[in-house]
Amino acid sequence: MSERRPNVLLIVTDQQRADHVGFGGNDRLRTPNLDALAARGSVFDRCYVANPICMPNRSTMLTGRVPSAHGVIFNDRSLAWTANTFPRVLRGAGYETALIGKSHIQHGVSRNVVRPLKAQPTLGDPYPEGWDTLENAERYEAGAVEMPDDFYGFGHVEFALGHGDIVAGHHRRWALDKGGDPAVLPSDWSEANAALARYDGWWQVFQPAMPEELYSTTFVAERTVQWIESAAAGDAPWFVQCSFPDPHHPFTPPGQWWDAYDPDEMEVPESFDDPLTDAPRHLHLIRGLKPSANVVQMFGATREQVRHARAAEYGMIEMIDQGVGRVLDALERSGAADDTIVIFTSDHGDMFGDHGLMLKGTMHYQGVLRVPFVVAQPGQAPTRSTSLASTLDLAQTILDLCGCEPFIGMQGTSLVPVLDDPASEVRDHVFIEDDFPPGEQIGVFPSRIRTLVTDEGRITRYSTGELEVFDLEKDPLELENLAASPAGRDRTAHLSDCLSDAFLQYQPVARGNGKLPPL
Repeated sequence: MSERRPNVLLIVTDQQRADHVGFGGNDRLRTPNLDALAARGSVFDRCYVANPICMPNRSTMLTGRVPSAHGVIFNDRSLAWTANTFPRVLRGAGYETALIGKSHIQHGVSRNVVRPLKAQPTLGDPYPEGWDTLENAERYEAGAVEMPDDFYGFGHVEFALGHGDIVAGHHRRWALDKGGDPAVLPSDWSEANAALARYDGWWQVFQPAMPEELYSTTFVAERTVQWIESAAAGDAPWFVQCSFPDPHHPFTPPGQWWDAYDPDEMEVPESFDDPLTDAPRHLHLIRGLKPSANVVQMFGATREQVRHARAAEYGMIEMIDQGVGRVLDALERSGAADDTIVIFTSDHGDMFGDHGLMLKGTMHYQGVLRVPFVVAQPGQAPTRSTSLASTLDLAQTILDLCGCEPFIGMQGTSLVPVLDDPASEVRDHVFIEDDFPPGEQIGVFPSRIRTLVTDEGRITRYSTGELEVFDLEKDPLELENLAASPAGRDRTAHLSDCLSDAFLQYQPVARGNGKLPPL
């Protein structure tokens, strides 16, 4: 690596479990490019999210702050326009910065799946008109949209808005410019679901009518390649977030990827038949639900539903892997590979039949909390670490690798010492927040969940008063809730104290000292 600041390529997927990738131990899923990246990088086998929901954790990844500190505690509000982020720090240090694909740090993508406010807000909006509508799909229907010079620190932005067969944002303009037929390019859910093939057991598993050449994964890979080629021709260091909307549901692999995997050959999780004996009441309620017209509603899956969804999701992941290969090949061709750090991760996981449950929300099992995480530096020796890591650490790690100082109020920890020595530890716990405002109106559902993961296990406290404690070493499937057992009394008491300490540690510390970013 040269003496100038390194470039950084951050590859982010959406809703990909730690074990839904080859290097994560999955021997059915074909991910040769991601496996090759892991084989030359540092793999963190115990990387946890700071929050298992899209917007809160994505905002954490950018700010290095827990959701209760940066304010985006649920998918119903946008990150403050004035929030400092690590891309803003990099840009101030002379970096060219870009985001290609899914952002979801503004509320536009999720407006149609949350309940609107019926009362006056707590605070008035101090920002310029339209500041929080930059991810609203309808803004891109008529043509090009003028973007601000600074989108949370990104100097260049191209959005892929939505999931599955939705084609919105800059992705839509790109697809139409390529001659795409609007009839097979739905821009919202009212138009969605034109399918070439469909699994009748769940409407969210289908082959979209659009060709794979116009699908979001192709858009993100192609536009990232073009941006890297342009940036590599310049003199400044650069950072780009290559952000795929897949494999988040709906599970809609296009073209050849639809039948790349046979549902009959898909496995069902070992914990599928867990009776949830000592589980919180709301998990029993979810287990009894069937798939809903609401795209995000959790439910209790059948074995057949798990197999068909898994086969479709595997096709989506293999397509992403191919796109990652295109991006990494472009990095080599550009001559920038020897100066570029490549990072791969996801924003959260999915239950995928663990404990008989599907999707994510108000549950803190390993399937939703753990994500893949790889850091590959030029010339490094490959390593693998079981040291605890958090998506909260991403921002400070990147700043550290780029020789930049963290800003006030960052709450993560740089993982660079673990990159140097995989046996070292920079944290003895991971703290995980989860807020569900609708829970205040939905009976047994918790409105707040807090979790602590340590070498001693996982403790989760729900606002309903319920408690979970699992020994993750002896009980990795999380089948025996020690909080309900006399034998687990001492462990529960100790972890409860540790969780209380974490509440104090992650209280927000912030200070304003700067001008409003232009819009």
